Amino acid sequence: MIYDGEKGDIINQYVTFTKIYNDQIKLHGRTRKAVWETIHICRNQDVLKEYLEQREKEVVDIMMTLFDDEYILRTYIASEVKEASEKAAKKAAKKAAKEAEKEAVKKAMSAAKKLYEKGTSVEDIAEVLEVPAEKIKEWLGLAEG
Repeated sequence: MIYDGEKGDIINQYVTFTKIYNDQIKLHGRTRKAVWETIHICRNQDVLKEYLEQREKEVVDIMMTLFDDEYILRTYIASEVKEASEKAAKKAAKKAAKEAEKEAVKKAMSAAKKLYEKGTSVEDIAEVLEVPAEKIKEWLGLAEG
């Protein structure tokens, strides 16, 4: 962490500039207005005054480029996170659907066996469970192979 140097030295001025800049970002967001306000306040307080007077446009351009780069990076990261989240959600939904299907088949097989043991015909079981009779026979071990 950088601490203030002696009052008025270059380190102190840069630290002061940064503090003012951060305050302006809180007020105006990462905008050109925040940059202009920072420069205006710093010049009025003799913070990097000479440098800012000579290179004001350059400072604004550099700082706006930093905003643009930061915005692009944040947007890219947000896009990647969103894409990864959507992909994970689809994968989880697919897995859950497979698990639900397996569980439904298990229950249907169990019901078919119980009904068959109670004397219900394969055709009636197939009709009730809405499963082809051949599949019921397979579940019951009656399929001709």
